[in-house]
Amino acid sequence: MGGTPELRGHRVVVAGAERAARHAVARCRALGADVTPAVAPSSLATLDPALRRASLVVAVDDGNPGWDILPALCRERRILLVRERPAPDAGSVTLVGGGPGAADLVTVRGAEALARADVVFYDRLGPYGTVAGLAPGAELVDVGKLPGHHKVPQLLIERLVVEAALAGKSVVRLKGGDPFVFGRGGEEVAACVAAGISVTVVPGITSAVSVPGAAGIPVTHRGVSRMFTVASGHQPFSEAELEHLAGLGGTIVVLMGVGTLPQTVGGLLRHGLDPATPAAIVERGFSDTQRSTVARIDGLVVAAGLAGCTSPAVVVIGDVVAVGADAAAELAGYAPAGARR
Repeated sequence: MGGTPELRGHRVVVAGAERAARHAVARCRALGADVTPAVAPSSLATLDPALRRASLVVAVDDGNPGWDILPALCRERRILLVRERPAPDAGSVTLVGGGPGAADLVTVRGAEALARADVVFYDRLGPYGTVAGLAPGAELVDVGKLPGHHKVPQLLIERLVVEAALAGKSVVRLKGGDPFVFGRGGEEVAACVAAGISVTVVPGITSAVSVPGAAGIPVTHRGVSRMFTVASGHQPFSEAELEHLAGLGGTIVVLMGVGTLPQTVGGLLRHGLDPATPAAIVERGFSDTQRSTVARIDGLVVAAGLAGCTSPAVVVIGDVVAVGADAAAELAGYAPAGARR
């Protein structure tokens, strides 16, 4: 991983036992610094030339009182001193919900977990394009899935995560959206618990709500819809599921539903959904290429084909789409075809 230029050209001394200081060493190197580790206070005498040339000393609290001399040395030599917590001794796993894709929608807690990570296993959804900046110094492992193709099977992902934690590493499993909304987070937690590994879950902003919102579509709206149902379209719905969805009312949000759109739409219409119901497909939410395709439900499949809609996308079905479409029409000066006012 190439270092970003924040510390390029600077000499940094990281003071602390090797294991406790490993995060600080990796992070400073990832930021481009010339790093000299000092693993014990006794090494300071031999590091004197490095200290004289250093512009920064990172003191890691490893419990050794011998480092108490550092503040005086840094004052004497006019070197900036910063203090840092030690990296944990035992391995652990943190499941982080990365949100819908924008790096600034990762929660503060999630960003802190990434900053402390030794290794990050990440998907193609969420903020995968900026993971190097969120986890400087960490080993980055792409285990992302593409529609119809899982280059790293789920059981292998779980095994890799567990093995890294058992090796004593701080592991982050970075997932798009929220780990427990069709993210198989429960399976990964179960694998960690079975191996006796400490595991923490950091919630994320689910695309089921945020992506429609980014397109101006509220999943609930006073006087229009007081409920919403989130479903996975990864596999075709059963007839019983389609009947239930068609009769439930409110808003239907389908994730991973582009590939099964014809079956979903056909089944909802077959089970009595009003053909004039507004619907939308919002592609690549929160990206520079975000796009919405709006139509009546009975014309959605044709509209999606003409527009060339592809994953990742969120399908929204219900009268709330017209609420959002009206707002978009007022701003853009046009009325989307098929959107009911």
